[in-house]
Amino acid sequence: MSPGYHGHGFIGYGISMYKPSCAFACHDALSQYQLTCSAVMDHPMFGHRMGRPGQNFMTEPDCYASDDNFLRSVAYCIGTHCSDVSVPDLEHYWETYLVGRDPGQPKPKEPYSVALVHADPAPDVVVNFTSVLNTTTLVSEEFYLESYASNSLFEQLETTQSTFGLIVLITGAAIPIACSLLRFVPFPRAITNRFRAYFIDPPLFGRRHRTPFLNLAIIPTRGQAFLIAYLILINIVLSCVGYRLTMPGVEEEPGRLLSSITNRMGVLSLANLALLVLYAGRNNILLSITNWSYSTFLLVHRWVAIICTIEACLHGSLYLHIYLGRGYFPIESKLAYWIWGVIAVLSFSILLPTSILPIRQRVYNLFVTFHFAFAFLAMIGCYFHIFNRFQHQWGYETWVYIAFGFWAFDRLMRFARLAQNGVRMAEITVVDENYIRVDIPGVTAQGHAYLYFPTLSWRMWENHPFSVIGAMMIQTPSKTPSSTTTREDISTSAIDIEKAPVRASAPVPFYSRGTFSGQGEDVSFRPGLTFFVTTTGSGLTSKLHHKTRLPVLVEAPYAASSLDELRSIPNCIVVAGGVGITALAPLLRTRGTGRVRLYWGVRSQALVEAAKASLGPDVLVPSIVGDIAVGRRLDLRSILEGEVCGEGETAVVVCGPVGMADEVREIVCELGRKGRAVKLVDEAFSW
Repeated sequence: MSPGYHGHGFIGYGISMYKPSCAFACHDALSQYQLTCSAVMDHPMFGHRMGRPGQNFMTEPDCYASDDNFLRSVAYCIGTHCSDVSVPDLEHYWETYLVGRDPGQPKPKEPYSVALVHADPAPDVVVNFTSVLNTTTLVSEEFYLESYASNSLFEQLETTQSTFGLIVLITGAAIPIACSLLRFVPFPRAITNRFRAYFIDPPLFGRRHRTPFLNLAIIPTRGQAFLIAYLILINIVLSCVGYRLTMPGVEEEPGRLLSSITNRMGVLSLANLALLVLYAGRNNILLSITNWSYSTFLLVHRWVAIICTIEACLHGSLYLHIYLGRGYFPIESKLAYWIWGVIAVLSFSILLPTSILPIRQRVYNLFVTFHFAFAFLAMIGCYFHIFNRFQHQWGYETWVYIAFGFWAFDRLMRFARLAQNGVRMAEITVVDENYIRVDIPGVTAQGHAYLYFPTLSWRMWENHPFSVIGAMMIQTPSKTPSSTTTREDISTSAIDIEKAPVRASAPVPFYSRGTFSGQGEDVSFRPGLTFFVTTTGSGLTSKLHHKTRLPVLVEAPYAASSLDELRSIPNCIVVAGGVGITALAPLLRTRGTGRVRLYWGVRSQALVEAAKASLGPDVLVPSIVGDIAVGRRLDLRSILEGEVCGEGETAVVVCGPVGMADEVREIVCELGRKGRAVKLVDEAFSW
């Protein structure tokens, strides 16, 4: 461990390694002497923190603090070389750093000013380094300048590393903001649409974006690839530049470049750790500032994780190479900082292969638990690796604090959203063998929500995102205690919801297990959320099919910001697949002006009837519905080529299976390249 006083910030940004430089140079030049109180060793000391290589003595802090000749020699050196430094600053250095950097170290037996007086008469000779320092000595100007230059060079390298780490973190957060703000610049629509069709919306290569490539990974769009390429390139560049190995008075030491590269990898890995935690949070501040989707940030998060892991592995493997070459490994490998570093690197290395798409898809709940545990272990490992090596003196742990800050903010916001809604009861209605309807009375939200069903599994923390199709429910009086109840969700604002109950008519009653009827009677509104959930597969949602009522925790609201930018576009074509209609329901309800056309491909007529009941009578009307294809595929090319005309800009919004979304993306990009005024919005949610 290298103990030291607690620093705040980073080296070069709040933390100075050698200030005043002249005083540290005096100390470093004179501390190489053997003092009369130094302990003579039987064998030369070769440790990299033991002083001069090959020296056969060791000087303890008590010895430095009490040896008159050492104190007076350093005081005289400081007095002759630090004329531009104030006496209070020199006294602070003397008391704090002369003996060492450990806060628990002994203080010098006398202040700097007293030791300087005791150095009179002034020394006039330089004692040879091979001799014991038994008198006050002048400092060797050669060794003084070498120490001064060496300290300055090392601090410059460390400051450069801090700067480069900040560049990665700040630009990684600023570029999404800057790119998102471009939407407010009034570029000509023709230029904007063509630019998006060529450089933003298409996949980086091939024809598929949401369909996994070889079932292993998602191919980013060209817009997403821009940020990913920048992050890769900036890390490569910052890993290769800024190494100043020599300066006047300092010769290049063997291995200095390799040590500098190793340290650079460590700092960049920590900076990327903070950035990838920022991207991973579903409450990260960038989602509020930009119009980027959470799926985009998750995609970039995975690429940053790859960069972070590679740099961490290089940091560890290069230090292993250095220590093996110098013979330090048998000692260093037993120290706590090394063990925690190995834990951190192994955790990062395990996270990468266990986060591939097939694992996320097949055992998602296990993946989330495993991913959280090892990510947390990696951050803990980073912190204790730094603490056990440097304590808190150089600010390397600040990167981990930033990462934990992003993580804690996200978790705190999740808890706040859960606490806001409290424990509710979910009412389950079977639509057909593939779909169910989930109603949660007493909660209001827009966009989508994360639902926790704590009684379905011992893993109470498991949650899934669902789009809100309705924020208001209709209830009718029961004919008998066991008779049919009726419920419906209608379009309303949050303010209207808070004014419930309100009287209305035209209910769509259904039985508790999902048999819909058309019997009419007076109804009243009550606040509540409605979701349509597919129960195919073997995950947590499949267990809901056999339930009628159970407790639920609602983490909401999470509004879909991508739909807000459509207000200024006069024409809107909505393409939905299956339960994708739920994500697009707010758009169908709130489009007060302009032309809206819905094309919905769905397997089940029962889902269509259930959606009609939830959306209300004024949504799925002939003026809006272009086609509802039950049990057949939509001819997307003919639809879009016919609907995207030259009369004003048209937004094409798609939410559905990956194949449908990719086909819509391909067609829209083709139309954009042909000069059609069209904008694509893909309401996707992927992990």
